[in-house]
Amino acid sequence: MIRHPFLAALAAPPSAETAAFNAALEAQLAVLPATHEAPPEVTRAARAAGKGVFPPGGPLDSAAWRPAPTPQGRVRVTTPRGAAGAAPRGVFLHVHGGGWTLGAPEYCDVANAALAEATGWTVVSAPYRLAPEHPWPACADDVEAAALWLAQEAGASFGTERLAIGGESAGAHLAMVALLRLRDRGATSEGAVGGPGGTFRGAVLNYGAFDLSMTPSMRAWGERKLVLSTPTVAWFVANLALDDPASPAVSPLRAALRGLPPTLLQVGTADPLIDDTTFMAARLAAAGAPVDLRIHPGGVHAFDAFDLAIARDARAAAAGFLNAIA
Repeated sequence: MIRHPFLAALAAPPSAETAAFNAALEAQLAVLPATHEAPPEVTRAARAAGKGVFPPGGPLDSAAWRPAPTPQGRVRVTTPRGAAGAAPRGVFLHVHGGGWTLGAPEYCDVANAALAEATGWTVVSAPYRLAPEHPWPACADDVEAAALWLAQEAGASFGTERLAIGGESAGAHLAMVALLRLRDRGATSEGAVGGPGGTFRGAVLNYGAFDLSMTPSMRAWGERKLVLSTPTVAWFVANLALDDPASPAVSPLRAALRGLPPTLLQVGTADPLIDDTTFMAARLAAAGAPVDLRIHPGGVHAFDAFDLAIARDARAAAAGFLNAIA
């Protein structure tokens, strides 16, 4: 019999709070159109107006856009309160989720402000061109450009060269693609990866989609609407207009993973992307990267956006991971 803490978490039942939340969320989603049933511009407008099942995540006045030499021309910066005039402990490059089709940095202001306060790190959230208007590799190119800019200019712009990267869902995927691209540029050091200048010393990847040809859990999930479904993810991927979803350049789970920094991966057991996270954790560990895998019983996709104990646990884990980076 194989015994391991993450296997126990996989088999653990959800708490009463999580189970009740999941039931209420599924009932709410049952009477709404699935994401793939509405044009992207309609969903974007609704989210901009604060509609939908997710709590408002921003914008906040405490976050600000600043110019950056990237295809989007700017990044959104959240600085820890009380840090005026002082260098942050580090800079975390955040990449938002939304199936490469939806979302924007300002909708993550609340979460990014909480992370900045818990760590003393400045959070830089990178916008990227969205599909289907901008097919692959536009989104990946934009995130890579933001990562390269930070690797080259973080010391001059923020007063620190301690960098980390991460995101949620599609953002976790794009963060991993950026790390692999920077690694392949040849600028690496032990336990870190980056461009000329600074290096990324860690990654925080929450419930990412790491195989765009679909892992078994994602393919077998079916039409059950619990934030994601198999048809919704298939639609998101189709919006990218990929030549080959199984290409290692597109699906990091299929890439060579040597030379990557310490990584925190988190996912809930009620997320159809659970194989993506657990498989990626195994592959990273086999490639020699230090891995911290957190499984949250009963967590749905994007569970950490809600006021739940498991969400607070996930946010605390992310803050603790960044606080431990030397």
